[in-house]
Amino acid sequence: MDLPRSFVIREGDLRILNPIDAGKLATLGRVLKLPPGTSILDLCSGKGELLCTWARDHGVVGTGVDISTAFTAAARERAAELGVAEQVRFVHGDAAAYVPEEPVDVAACVGATWIGGGVAGTLEILARGLRPGGIALVGEPYWRIDPPDQATVEGSQAASREDFQDLPGLVRLFGDQGWDLVEMVLADQDSWDRYAAAHWLNLRRWLDAHPHDPLAGELRQELTEDPLRYVRYQREYLGWGVFALIRR
Repeated sequence: MDLPRSFVIREGDLRILNPIDAGKLATLGRVLKLPPGTSILDLCSGKGELLCTWARDHGVVGTGVDISTAFTAAARERAAELGVAEQVRFVHGDAAAYVPEEPVDVAACVGATWIGGGVAGTLEILARGLRPGGIALVGEPYWRIDPPDQATVEGSQAASREDFQDLPGLVRLFGDQGWDLVEMVLADQDSWDRYAAAHWLNLRRWLDAHPHDPLAGELRQELTEDPLRYVRYQREYLGWGVFALIRR
């Protein structure tokens, strides 16, 4: 059980594997007003930056679960680097199937709602590990501007318009599922740029170092096509945010 190697190459030395930057991640931790000892379950925790920095800055404790062996190892190294290895732990495994031994104060899935087949299913996964009155954190794309055609839809990494809501539609969906929206931190175009463009530099450096690797052709094509696709479509049309929800 692992992610394809291309994911590890593309993310390179990035610590946050979605389009919010360190400042926005810190803002999210601050506005949630988490007291020391808050327990967090982070599903699809990536390299553990949310748990590790919030453990350092707010004294939280918790567990991260991710399918990538490389990301899980990087998260453990980050915990040791920040001196929080006794507060947080990272488990290699299937996030969709993981259930904590005790209900947690915060359950997060930031940018991987595919584990539940979408927002509604992911909220159900988060709810099963969450104490009554606890906070669910969901990271999800949304349409900033209604895509005018199928080329724009596909250029924004969707198969159809219905794959994403617009922002009012996403907020309405949360309510329809029985959750109150209590906070949100949204990516902007600059934080999108930092995430997307970092991939291009990672790909180019890896290609220079591994020209004969079996993945080189695939990743060379990605580097050739992705910058134009991003600036033509995704940067203008696709938003992204982390939404804090409490079940009614």
